[in-house]
Amino acid sequence: MAFAVAALACMQGVGPLTARVGIRPVLRTALLVMPVLLALVSLVGGTVGLVVLVMALGAVHGTVDTAMNTHAVAIERRLGRPILSGCHAAWSVSAVMASLATAVLEGVGIPLTPHLVAAAAVLMAGGLLLGPLLAETGTGNHARTSSPAPRRLGLRGGWSRQVVTLGLTGTALMVCEGAALGWSAIFLLDSRGASLGIAATAVTAYTGAQAIGRVIGDRLTLRHGPQILFRVGGLVAACGLAMALLSPSPAAAVGGFAVAGAGASVLIPLAYSAVGQAKADSPETATLISRFTTFTYAGTLFGPAVIGWAAEFAGLTWTLAALIPVLCAVALLSRLPNSPQH
Repeated sequence: MAFAVAALACMQGVGPLTARVGIRPVLRTALLVMPVLLALVSLVGGTVGLVVLVMALGAVHGTVDTAMNTHAVAIERRLGRPILSGCHAAWSVSAVMASLATAVLEGVGIPLTPHLVAAAAVLMAGGLLLGPLLAETGTGNHARTSSPAPRRLGLRGGWSRQVVTLGLTGTALMVCEGAALGWSAIFLLDSRGASLGIAATAVTAYTGAQAIGRVIGDRLTLRHGPQILFRVGGLVAACGLAMALLSPSPAAAVGGFAVAGAGASVLIPLAYSAVGQAKADSPETATLISRFTTFTYAGTLFGPAVIGWAAEFAGLTWTLAALIPVLCAVALLSRLPNSPQH
C-alpha cells in the first residue's frame, strides 16, 4: 500500500517536471536512483525504515512509469506507426523472467538480500547503458520555448473528459487483469480441486499469452486499426474468462486464462496510445499520461481487494463471472481515436 500510494502521489507531478526539464533527464536520473532504493530495501532494518524506503521506491517507480510511457508515445508519434504494444511486451516478458528467476533462486536457497542487491546491480548497469540511447522528444525544449503552455500545467490540469473516460476504461481493465493475476490460481485450487502446481500455471499461462499477444500487437494495430483491435481483444478476453470459469477441467481452465491473457494483451497499450493522441509531443502529454496511469494504478491497487471482499459474499466464481460483462461493455463502448497512419 505504501508503494502504491507514493507512486500515485508522485506521478501527479511528472507532467510539470518533464515540461521544465524534458523526459530524457527525468528517466536517466530515475533509472539510476531506482536500483539503489531496491538494494536498500533488502538491507534496511526496522519497520519504519522499510516503509520509508518502500515509499521512496514507489515514488521513483511512479515517475518512471509515467515518463517511459510518455517517451514511448512521443516516439510512436515520431515514427508514425504503433510501438506501444511492443513496449508493454517488454514488461510482460520481464515479469515472467523475474518470477522464474525468483523461483529458481528461492529453490536453491539464495537469501533475499543478495538476490535484490544482484538485481539492483543488473538494473543499474542497464540504466547506464540505456540512458544515453533515450531519444530527445522535445518536451522540455517545447516547454521552455512555448509560451503559456507550461503555466497551464499543474496538479489540477489534464483532467479532460477524454482522459477521465479512458482512465475509467483503464481502471476496469486493470481490475480484470488483477483478477486473473491475483485470483486465478486460488479459483483453480478451491473451485476446481487442482493441485498447487497446476493452479500456479494459470498465472503463467495468462502472462505468457499476454506477452505473446503484445509482441504481435503493433502489427495487428497497423493491419486492423486500434478501434477494431480493441473491441476484438476485449471480447476475446471475455470469452477466455468465461471458458476458464465454465470448464470443469483444471487444464481447460488454464487454457481459458491463456485465451483471456491473449485478448487482454493489447488493451492497455492501445489505451495509452489513445491518451497520447490528445496532446501529442507537447508538454501536456506527460500530464495526461500521469492522469491515466493514476486510474490504472487504482485498478491494480484496489481491484484484487474488492474481488476478495465480494467473493466473501457471492463466492469467487460468481465474482469473477461478473467481470465478463465488464469486459464486454469496455470492448463495445470504448471509443479510441485512430492513430495517424489510420
